[in-house]
Amino acid sequence: MMEWYSVVAVILGPLLLLMLAGLPVAFAFLVVNLVGAYLLMGGVSGIEQLVLNTVDSLSSFTLVPIALFMIMGEGMFQSRIAIDLMDTLDKWFGRLRGRLAFMAVGGGVLFSTLTGNSMGSIALLGSTLVPEMEKRGYKKPMSLGPILGSAGLAIMIPPSSLAVVLGVVSDLSIGKILIGIIVPGLLMAVLYAAYIWVRCTLQPHLAPSFDVEPVPLTEKLSATVVHILPLSLVVFSVVGVIFLGIATPSEAAATGAFATLALAAMKRRLTWDVFSRSIFGSANISVMVLLIVAGAVGFTQILAYTGATYGMVQAITAMEASPSAIVAMMIGSVVFLGMFMGPLPIMLITLPIYVPIVIQFGFDPIWFAAMYLVAIETGSTSPPLGAALFVMKAVAPVGTTMNDIYKAALPFIICDILALLILFYVPALVTWPVDAMY
Repeated sequence: MMEWYSVVAVILGPLLLLMLAGLPVAFAFLVVNLVGAYLLMGGVSGIEQLVLNTVDSLSSFTLVPIALFMIMGEGMFQSRIAIDLMDTLDKWFGRLRGRLAFMAVGGGVLFSTLTGNSMGSIALLGSTLVPEMEKRGYKKPMSLGPILGSAGLAIMIPPSSLAVVLGVVSDLSIGKILIGIIVPGLLMAVLYAAYIWVRCTLQPHLAPSFDVEPVPLTEKLSATVVHILPLSLVVFSVVGVIFLGIATPSEAAATGAFATLALAAMKRRLTWDVFSRSIFGSANISVMVLLIVAGAVGFTQILAYTGATYGMVQAITAMEASPSAIVAMMIGSVVFLGMFMGPLPIMLITLPIYVPIVIQFGFDPIWFAAMYLVAIETGSTSPPLGAALFVMKAVAPVGTTMNDIYKAALPFIICDILALLILFYVPALVTWPVDAMY
């Protein structure tokens, strides 16, 4: 029998090499799992067992929210309900200094509660707000940064597909994770808004004020009632029904998708074209995510079968460092990996190792899951290869360099790290809402 560290090297080394060589994540996991199962689980019989276990895992009802949350997001974008939301926010912010930067944060929070798609939020906010910001004289730190930071909130505020994946891979309650990440997501939004206000106050040239036509209060209220108030029903259909114990996460995802399409129909925008693009777009993304989850399930099973997971847990718990220090190092490693890898590969490689250790130490795994997702969001906006940075580059105005994007992202990365520290020392921000669930 191989030692646990030899098993990890044999499995993890080729996996990382294949991903660095450019092989899609799902296929990299497939190759490593097949070879690993053959070598370490008894040849062909090991592969057969791996396939059977993977099929059982993918047929689990707990994976249903991934596809349904994707339908919610695609429906919001395709029916242009998200655009109505931005127009209404624009009316309320008026002549506030840095109003477009605050709109980015507000839009990021609201999009997060409706779509769960951070890259889609960056694409929408970047393509609509950044050109307007540049035209109004906003400098790069105040045009690119707020969108990079706030769009990543889609990871943190339900519906969050990554939260579902985290729950499935780590075998934790998806409902508790979805409720536990709400306060951390709002905390990050508050920190972003505070930074924007302080920076615009100290350096007003970064966000020059400009005249806008005053909007009557009646028009603001009317737009809010028509475009924002109905969205509260969509939010309740996902978050509220889980919190009150009315529905499971899978059922809540279904009610959320139905509410989104029903809202589009009420606005007379649910055409066949909008419906088909929403369904096919969500199907494309969901299939990709499920393929990767299948690879992760097999990877986890090989680690467990060979005793590598148990060996790693024992080795880490035997370290002289305090349990809190080890948890902090694990969270730091997630941020570091996010500088070079996408969120899904990081989750699928680290969660099978980290979560058993957290449970062994006696920490609340939901608290760790919330910090883990903040770290994932931080990593995705961190140079040099954070995924969000390249989405922003694709939609930013001509002439925007990667160096501009890196500099704009840095203050919001610091805000994320501050949020991590607050959550680390005040776990009740995560655990209290979970404990209050019905």
